[in-house]
Amino acid sequence: MLEWLLSLPRYAKRFISVMADLVFLSGSMLVALFATQADPVSSLGQTLPIFLLSVPATIIAFTKLGLYRAVVRYIGQHALGAVLAGIISNALLLAMLFQLASISDKGNLIFVYAIMALVTAGGLRLVARMVLFQRHNGHKERVLIYGAGSSGRQLAQALLNGEQFHPVAFVDDDITLQRSTILGIHVGSPGQISAIIKSKNISRILLALPSASRARRREVLESLGNMPIPVQTVPGMSDIVDGSMRIDELQDVRIEDLLGRDPVEPKLKLMHANIKDKVVMVTGAGGSIGSELCRQIVQYEPKALVLFELSEFALYSIEQELRALVQDEKLDVELKPVLGNVQKQARVQAVMAKFGVQTVYHAAAYKHVPLVEYNVVEGVFNNVFGTWRAAEAAVAAGVETFVLISTDKAVRPTNIMGASKRLAELVLQGLAIRQNRTRFCMVRFGNVLGSSGSVVPLFREQIRNGGPITVTHPEIIRYFMTIPEAAQLVIQAGAMGKGGDVFVLDMGEPVRIADLARRMVHLMGLEVKDAQHPDGDIEICFSGLRPGEKLYEELLIGENVRQTAHPRIMAANEVSLNWKDMAELLRQLEHHCDHFAVERIVQLITEAPTGFSHSSAVCDLVDLQPVLQPVDKFPLKTAELTELPVAMARLS
Repeated sequence: MLEWLLSLPRYAKRFISVMADLVFLSGSMLVALFATQADPVSSLGQTLPIFLLSVPATIIAFTKLGLYRAVVRYIGQHALGAVLAGIISNALLLAMLFQLASISDKGNLIFVYAIMALVTAGGLRLVARMVLFQRHNGHKERVLIYGAGSSGRQLAQALLNGEQFHPVAFVDDDITLQRSTILGIHVGSPGQISAIIKSKNISRILLALPSASRARRREVLESLGNMPIPVQTVPGMSDIVDGSMRIDELQDVRIEDLLGRDPVEPKLKLMHANIKDKVVMVTGAGGSIGSELCRQIVQYEPKALVLFELSEFALYSIEQELRALVQDEKLDVELKPVLGNVQKQARVQAVMAKFGVQTVYHAAAYKHVPLVEYNVVEGVFNNVFGTWRAAEAAVAAGVETFVLISTDKAVRPTNIMGASKRLAELVLQGLAIRQNRTRFCMVRFGNVLGSSGSVVPLFREQIRNGGPITVTHPEIIRYFMTIPEAAQLVIQAGAMGKGGDVFVLDMGEPVRIADLARRMVHLMGLEVKDAQHPDGDIEICFSGLRPGEKLYEELLIGENVRQTAHPRIMAANEVSLNWKDMAELLRQLEHHCDHFAVERIVQLITEAPTGFSHSSAVCDLVDLQPVLQPVDKFPLKTAELTELPVAMARLS
């Protein structure tokens, strides 16, 4: 019957509502007659004609007040107000008609009638709303909302009107809200969450704290980490305010909330120093760090931004994104997308000279540790010689500032990637001594959340696929920073350099990767499968350290560190080479790279002042050293130049 009624067209439902009100009003008058009149049968003859005259006016009043336009399931204060106003007007009309008909002593009759009419016409509508509401929410997932403030209330209202989630409880830290009821939903304390989950059969926790600091969100998430259900969050307040997301667009908990910290507001003077009204160039503009640098740079009013990138797709993607950003924000910035390889000095120099580049952020690099271990020659060519060629091009083109994006893996490196980045630092330190036309500086930092090399997206994908999660070692530790914070700090550090400076970013507290994996599993409502929990959902497997991988990373070599004008940027005094020695090292290194002499490359890097100590055996996939004769003299002899093709012919 209920299904049939709900399937009727809207006009039929309105007709049924009118008929129901006629029945309610008539029934209310009969009850009032028998309750207030000594002889209700004889009073009926006097009352009935007057009542029948008043009924059409009441129905018209209900119609004009919009009662029949209200959807019963969503009936609210307006509809109940319409019922109240209609009944009051009907009671006043009855009193006037009785007075005109000279019928007295009907005040009690009218009062009881009005009360009964309110109870039936209004109260039964509320009962119908409750029945339909429960029927509508019966199939919805029951959720608990953490946060009963403005965002929590908006979220609850949106979910009540939606089709997926049914909020059945709030919890809030504010003791003034606890034990109250909001939108018909009880508000409890955070300490009651476990009991509420069990008693109300809740399957998900929704975090409605978009304005809370990252430290506070991290504290809350840690308290929810052992709950047996998934935790999701509403978008940040900035996303809600600018209209890019709705309050009910739920998201998985961002890993920034678990690992990050509240960012320090950037110093505008430092952000503008190398960017405002200047031509800026970013190498590796399509990479995770390079692209975020570009997003930050366009906001600080450069005259032009040159996007230098080897990958056509990566360059196209970041150019399209930035053009949309420039258009939306109405920014006056020229974008210059340029395909090119940083190892080709002539190309880099021509680009810098053509556009009059004044500031360069050199983010082009190979940064995946195992891949560089398998491709030593290309890793060294790109990271060392790519940096050198780009730096020489900058000097020749008269660039004012050149900032190298370095890594914590350059400190006492145990892998080729880290050693190559330390060599790149030495190159710039030597160039800073050799000339004073271009100001060189380097900025080191650790892992960034969401970069192409980050474990976070890998873990999330492994959890969604049912596991296992692969961690290299139970004790491996890393520092983490968000990409936007890292990019802002790089820009500000570059503005403080005087020449040859090595800057180190404060990366916050170190994180044990195995603990990170466990927290991610718990926050997705799952349980780690181990010896204590053999029936768990996701297993964590330890695969062993990869070639060149450290258990922990450092940011400094020596202890001689000084604080800068920014609380999260330090300056390190590291060992350097004069340019004569650096040039000789580069000549030998280039020779061995040209001959694919991987063992000799590793030996040369080890003997250089890099602090390099290879933690694994050489595992380059194209190591031709066994078939090549060592060559130590310069320049190369003609006979020696023919050895490479001969060696390659042997391999084929």
